[in-house]
Amino acid sequence: MARWCHILFFMLNLEIDGSMTKRPQQIDIDEYDYLLPDERIAKFPLAERDASKLLVYQQGNISESKFRNLVEYLPAKTLLVRNNTRVVQARVLFFKETGARIEVFCLEPHKPFDYTLAFQQTESCEWLCMIGNLKKWKEGVLTREFPSGNQTVTVTAERISSHGLSHIVRFSWNSTALTFADILDRVGELPIPPYLHRETEESDKETYQTVYAKIEGSVAAPTAGLHFTEAVLRDLEQHGVGSLEVTLHVGAGTFQPVKSKAIGDHAMHSEIISVRKTAIEELLRNLGSVIAVGTTSVRTLESLYFLGRQLILAPDAFRFQVEQWEPYDSEAGYPSTEEALSALLVYMNEHRLDKLNAATRIIIAPGYKFRLVNGIITNFHQPKSTLLLLISAFVGSDWKKIYEYAFNNDFRFLSYGDSSLLLPADKY
Repeated sequence: MARWCHILFFMLNLEIDGSMTKRPQQIDIDEYDYLLPDERIAKFPLAERDASKLLVYQQGNISESKFRNLVEYLPAKTLLVRNNTRVVQARVLFFKETGARIEVFCLEPHKPFDYTLAFQQTESCEWLCMIGNLKKWKEGVLTREFPSGNQTVTVTAERISSHGLSHIVRFSWNSTALTFADILDRVGELPIPPYLHRETEESDKETYQTVYAKIEGSVAAPTAGLHFTEAVLRDLEQHGVGSLEVTLHVGAGTFQPVKSKAIGDHAMHSEIISVRKTAIEELLRNLGSVIAVGTTSVRTLESLYFLGRQLILAPDAFRFQVEQWEPYDSEAGYPSTEEALSALLVYMNEHRLDKLNAATRIIIAPGYKFRLVNGIITNFHQPKSTLLLLISAFVGSDWKKIYEYAFNNDFRFLSYGDSSLLLPADKY
């Protein structure tokens, strides 16, 4: 059986090595496909988070352990960077008088644009949303009621405008005592990944959050962090492993497969990042020792470099946004990582900013040069996904070897699945 899986796995990936000589935009996503039967996707988490398997990839070699033993495999003076975003109950169901079920999936705030302000609104706010069963909602206002104390609260949803596949929806409710965060807590559902092919259960409200989740705003969990427990965190601290937190609010686009053949035709979704000045200072002190917990932390850290680069190359045109193909602009200069982070600190000091808020559409694909990240803790990702492209950019064609090992050794895949620690020789 193992030999059959080995042969079939590699039949799907015969052309992978050739992509490394292409421009990133020319990479054929079919070269990043592999066999993933539905039964290999973990539908529920393990009873004990840190009992999950840990694949350790170090200097081209693969070994296997349990996640609770993570500290044994981390290099000396490691600085772990984790994403402290918290998943919100962003899926709201409405039912029309005809019985038609309309799903309104909140993606990001529109008015006010700031997440914290949006969640604090009373009476009304506007969000960019995806809408399920849109053909049944041509016009009109959707209504939903729920009891709150001695009154019945009525929530309405009105479609204001369309933006591609998304829509601006105005939510209104008849209670100044309730914020929009309260509304979502009462009527929203946690949006578990669609590939789990099941309804959200009460247990997901706890298991689909990291133990260090703090800042509300994500519609998907930074799943590499789901393996951490308080015991693991204590173990890391007792062994002198440093840590800091950043924030990237994960968007629904993280679940979108690449549908175009060449990835140059794939549009990356925008995500909001937030990093404190003290975190950037800590990164500067630990360059060369940074291990990112999850691909969301990777995207946050690498985006910091290109924000600093913008300040160095065009300080008067700083736009608080990293564009999709910006990392591959070979015509512009590339300052050192230390120079880029230092430029950010100078800017923040000049503008008296304690925290940097920005947006990123960065795509990390083979050919990308990592600036801050030296190691990654991550789960096993979907075939033909931008996350798999990121892993390939980090470990090269060895991604095939890693995934083949996981497949043949009963690792569980995707969000509730097992994890890996990736330490390429040229980065650690």
